[in-house]
Amino acid sequence: MISFVGAGPGDVDLISVKGRKLLQNADIVIYAGSLVSNEHLQFCKEGCGIYDSASMTLEEVIDIIKEGSKSGKKVVRLHTGDPTIYGAIKEQMDLLDKDGIEYEVIPGVSSFTASCAAIKSEFTLPGVSQTVIITRMEGRTPVPGKEDLERLASIKASMAIFLSVQDIEKVVQKLAAGYGSDNVPIAVIYKATWKEQRIIKGTLKDIAEKVKEANIKNFAQILVGYFIDTEYERSLLYHPEFTHGFREGKS
Repeated sequence: MISFVGAGPGDVDLISVKGRKLLQNADIVIYAGSLVSNEHLQFCKEGCGIYDSASMTLEEVIDIIKEGSKSGKKVVRLHTGDPTIYGAIKEQMDLLDKDGIEYEVIPGVSSFTASCAAIKSEFTLPGVSQTVIITRMEGRTPVPGKEDLERLASIKASMAIFLSVQDIEKVVQKLAAGYGSDNVPIAVIYKATWKEQRIIKGTLKDIAEKVKEANIKNFAQILVGYFIDTEYERSLLYHPEFTHGFREGKS
């Protein structure tokens, strides 16, 4: 069996129990070495074949997976965060489907939720925002025009922006235009849950300067929206006067 496993955002203990067990029993592990902590490899059994995909092409990765499958070996493709978000797993799965090779996908903790936890906040605050937009800035690889950052920001929902801190000035410019203000709270979390984790908070007005002063150029999540350090309405879920399927409200 081929298992695509989410390793989590950084902290080696944030992999799922199921993911850890698969890693321990794997005969072959192909991991994203530029993003996944090497500490995960200490759980691999002796004799496990370990490959760092950082310098590999899609075809080279698939060749190893196919060879392992033909030999009846257990193969783990270890991705950072959650493999279904910017994991480039669809193209891998399509090639396996073409050859009739079975696989499974084991979800993991994404860096965007880990980052929100790091700043001790909640994306979906009552009366503030009930929507989370996960996106990134166009760069060497484009994004669809209808998903331009300025257009998404105009919704004024909570936002998590991947792979974009290197263009922080352009990001801020588009966000401010979309929000119609530069007084919007924003946080940049460098390597969330890693030992090197750093948190920088500000507004769209000053965050670019703060990020440059901190010399952060990669491995950072950008969170933006009025959910950061703000007032909000009490949730009805635990309100004593609110009735739902498991509790009768007090009138």
